[in-house]
Amino acid sequence: MILDQFRVDGKVAVVTGGTTGIGKGIALALAEAGADVFAVSLIKDKDIEDRVHGLGRRYRYHYADLSVREQTKGIIPSVLQAMGRVDILVNCAGIGPRFPAEQFPEDQWDKVLEIDLTAAFLLSQAAGQFMLKAGKGKIINISSILGFQGGINNAAYASCKHAIAGLTKAFANDWANKGINVNAIAPGYFATEFIAALMQNPERTKLILGRVPAGRFGQPEDIGGAAVFLASPASDFLHGVVLPVDGGWLSW
Repeated sequence: MILDQFRVDGKVAVVTGGTTGIGKGIALALAEAGADVFAVSLIKDKDIEDRVHGLGRRYRYHYADLSVREQTKGIIPSVLQAMGRVDILVNCAGIGPRFPAEQFPEDQWDKVLEIDLTAAFLLSQAAGQFMLKAGKGKIINISSILGFQGGINNAAYASCKHAIAGLTKAFANDWANKGINVNAIAPGYFATEFIAALMQNPERTKLILGRVPAGRFGQPEDIGGAAVFLASPASDFLHGVVLPVDGGWLSW
């Protein structure tokens, strides 16, 4: 049955940024579809722990600062020790400080690249080594609509999200014939902590929603379906795709 192809029962899903915003929405959706969850974040959240356990799935929280490379490199070994395997990796954690291009600080540039791009590379590489031995696996990178556009005052973030698209396609090409699917999701404007300051600006909110055909900000649960699809057998012939989930923003 086709609906059975969207199940991920018994799989272990690693989600960075998995206790807040879009990451939490993805982690919960994967748990609802049958996966155990290993959430990596700076913030511990009792709500997601309770909800995943309530679904009868295993849950582990792992603190890691992805701006510290050694902490990033320790994640997959910790997953294997705690959960025994890694079947799904979602690279969701990210930051996006805003500065005019001519004033963008070098230290902030370096930090954004480390968290938003290098961590995704290192985690995909490490998880991929396990998946290659298993002969299967799913990697989902979180890009952005700014992976298609430049944005405003977002030089580092936009650069990383464009690079995530390239990283996704490159890994997909290397591993597609080895049973591993590497794809990406490009969210639009979602009502999360990430854009809290923007949402408090009525003028900017009006301008953004005026361009979104759906007429609203996305909610974390809006991204769950795309994530479950890309993590499940239903997407086994999908490789190197960057899927917008943006309320129609890019079609405007």
